Amino acid sequence: MIKRATDATDQAWAALGGDPALPAGIDCTGPADTLAAALPVRELARATVAVCALAAAELRTTCDGGGRLPAVRVDDGAVATAFVSERHLRVDGRAASTFAPLSRFWRSADGWVRTHANYPHHRARLLAALDVRDVHEGADESDVAARVAAALAELPSERAEEEIYAAGGLAVAVRTPREWAAHPQGAAAARRPLLSVERIAGGPVRALSGIDRLRVLDLTRVIAGPVAGRTLALLGADVLRVDPPQLPESQDAHADTGFGKRSTTLDLARTADRATFEALLADADVVLSGYRPGTLDRYGLAPKALAERRPGLVIGQLSAWGGYGPWGGRRGFDSLVQAACGIAVTEAGPDGRPGALPAQALDHGTGYLLAAAVLRAVTEQRTAGGTHLARLALTQTAAWLTGGTITRDGGGATRTYETGEWLSERDSPLGRLRYALPPVSFDGGPRDWARPPGRWGSDVPRWS
Repeated sequence: MIKRATDATDQAWAALGGDPALPAGIDCTGPADTLAAALPVRELARATVAVCALAAAELRTTCDGGGRLPAVRVDDGAVATAFVSERHLRVDGRAASTFAPLSRFWRSADGWVRTHANYPHHRARLLAALDVRDVHEGADESDVAARVAAALAELPSERAEEEIYAAGGLAVAVRTPREWAAHPQGAAAARRPLLSVERIAGGPVRALSGIDRLRVLDLTRVIAGPVAGRTLALLGADVLRVDPPQLPESQDAHADTGFGKRSTTLDLARTADRATFEALLADADVVLSGYRPGTLDRYGLAPKALAERRPGLVIGQLSAWGGYGPWGGRRGFDSLVQAACGIAVTEAGPDGRPGALPAQALDHGTGYLLAAAVLRAVTEQRTAGGTHLARLALTQTAAWLTGGTITRDGGGATRTYETGEWLSERDSPLGRLRYALPPVSFDGGPRDWARPPGRWGSDVPRWS
């Protein structure tokens, strides 16, 4: 059975500022048993991919000089597989590493705390905040976990949250939806739209002949931003991810989100690297930023500064908590946002232990929305000029998921969901890869990435 995309897709497309008549042409199909949860995760996932595909089809039509919009079809099986792409990834048969042992829920003196310690520096700061010594050579990691558990059991949740944050670590108290609604950050997020795309300055019309001529500087990490860059690369854009060499990155994470892209490292505090970056920026069409709000401002990468130096640029910014409210400058990850905003309580098991969504849906969903926002902004730039800014935040995507405006539906056909249909294999510089195929699809569009991921930071910092 094929049905038209409705409800959540219409809401997301309206937030993107698109023609309200266009979603009527999107067809949805696929198995009905995907991304099952207490919250409408499947509908959110489908909508974010649908509007991304629609924005890509719209830009393709604009670059071709007009005409009939290519047909867009979204399969829930492809979407569900892509939303857990990191779980499906295999490198020479080895499963990719995901959450570290200290990234989990812990009992506190008055409830629960969620920590995130996947990166070594975050792990070290968590242990320092709790006055727990690190593992000695040959020692068992479970001993450290036991001591972390004992330390957190003595602390009220919000006190643990603040003390770990003060030490540069990552932890949040697990809150109910009502508690988050009363929290200043939760209240601020609830007042915001799903996303914003606005013209912030003038700029000449860029005569873009196709998406394959688009140059994208990808200054993002982890999942949401890299998913956006991976999607733009799928569509043919020249996407160059730039990371600071001193900040550690997981090769497995990069293997999942590095399809179609190239990756390099530049230290913007060094004169030579800064000059290289400025040369890249001078020819860029899009800049994606996924660092905490304000982090890159000292390098002249705030939206206003970019608009002055590169008129006509499209800027896409995302963060965990949004660039506002008391938590606007805090670090954050999907799992922490789920815990803070009430999702973990809503998805709790029968024993009352906090739960999680069936995918890191805030990350993946926001990534596809960011790609859609960029594509829509490029379409506007291509027709009317100007410098455009898209802003998104995981907490705003969470507010959309939990806000009661997304209606559940029966999805597509009732066939059983089999992931194999949406997986592929290929050789790469990393070895033989098994990976999830892209879910963004429209008539005449690509079915797979043009190139596999390489090693993180191994490419020359220049445009193709």
